Amino acid sequence: MVTTKTDKKARPKPFLFPQYCKACGRCIEACPKDCIHVGSKIDPSSGLTPVEVDLERCNGCGLCIDACPEPYGLMPAPGDIEDMSLMDPAQIFGPRQTTAPTPEPIPDVMVPLPELEPMVLKGTHAAAVGAILAGCRHIFGYPITPSTEGAELMAKLLPQLDGVFVQAVSEVATVNIMYGCGGAGLRCATFTSSPGFSLMLEGISYMIGAELPGVFFNIMRGGPGLGNIGPEQSDIKLVCRGLGHGNTHAIVLAPSTPQEMLDLTMSAFDLSFQYRNPVVIAADGYLGQMTGRVELPKTLTKPGVPEWAVHGDREHRGNLITSIYIIEADLEIHNEKILAKYDRMIDNEQRADCFKCDDAEWVVVACNTPARMAKGAVQELRDQGIKAGLFRPITLWPFPIRLLTPALARAKGMVVVEAGPGQLEDEVRLALSHADIRDAPPISHVRRYGGVLPQQQEIVDKVRALVEE
Repeated sequence: MVTTKTDKKARPKPFLFPQYCKACGRCIEACPKDCIHVGSKIDPSSGLTPVEVDLERCNGCGLCIDACPEPYGLMPAPGDIEDMSLMDPAQIFGPRQTTAPTPEPIPDVMVPLPELEPMVLKGTHAAAVGAILAGCRHIFGYPITPSTEGAELMAKLLPQLDGVFVQAVSEVATVNIMYGCGGAGLRCATFTSSPGFSLMLEGISYMIGAELPGVFFNIMRGGPGLGNIGPEQSDIKLVCRGLGHGNTHAIVLAPSTPQEMLDLTMSAFDLSFQYRNPVVIAADGYLGQMTGRVELPKTLTKPGVPEWAVHGDREHRGNLITSIYIIEADLEIHNEKILAKYDRMIDNEQRADCFKCDDAEWVVVACNTPARMAKGAVQELRDQGIKAGLFRPITLWPFPIRLLTPALARAKGMVVVEAGPGQLEDEVRLALSHADIRDAPPISHVRRYGGVLPQQQEIVDKVRALVEE
């Protein structure tokens, strides 16, 4: 067959969107005419150095387009569009063309564990063990008291398990590494504390927008500002209402013992992949450092690969993960999808523990370590003939209002106990309002600040004072 000049002109040459180029160099290797070379200018929108293309030598063979792993990085240029640099590539070129097969999910496998003796672990170590048993082999983070021991243990164990621990240069770097790892469909996590968690919020918003899994251990400490390393619960507003800009929510689990640090960690990874969304473990600094008896589960998880992952292989080449929607209507549709997911979380994931709430006239609400003091106070009040009960929310978001409502049937009052300025009480009041519960009993509180925890006797005295009134 003889190729004419007309045929050559009909073959589309590549068009480069520099903001999508990751400078991997695959197109350079693929080009038979050596008309693509390493770039010399940084693209401000990506921070990377895209390749440069010499179209005069290009014969339109298309090998560079086939080699490009980035959607819309190199695409055949339509001849009737003069300036494509400010347009959405999806509108210009349509869906990314790929010969990759439709990926199938590789399911998780539960592997039996031998029967083992209980262990005595501090809270952060119990969470680390739970992460390993849940199949997490990728931990990223930056040291900050009182969470560092969890990362330290993982740094020792993961290399022996073909895993990876990376001490990032900052918390901002940490969350962006997690974005990439979660995007590959891998189980990943970080250990941090209040000021460090604050630095991660922008990246968490990106992960929520891109629907990526990841587990965040926030071992809360005193604030505001740098504060101190004492235990506090003043991040509740952050984890429940402030996970970055936009419509951002994540399931927030609040353990109260080292055993729950392990158990809820394992649940967190499952929930994170089930909903394709970050999950937060919110524990106070005392629980992170406190030791306790921990029983291991009967199985561990060998994780699979979800079908949506950008896993770096041929089967998943057609996948794209992004939180960028240039067209307003498209972003609205994406927000509606995320909001529907939140509704499913609210419907299915409310968790709480009730202690002597069936006939309680005085309901004490507490979580984390203060719930342990509150439980002792409830028992002491019962011994004194006062019908008190403890409602302990395990999910701070979604708040377990459906489980609290029956406990209020006989209640004359509620007492919210927390190491903070009323953020748990705010969640209680907001949940009551959203549930349209207008006849709730009066709410009182016991609060301590700055790393000081409420004490059992303070709770007893508060309830007794209410009874006397």
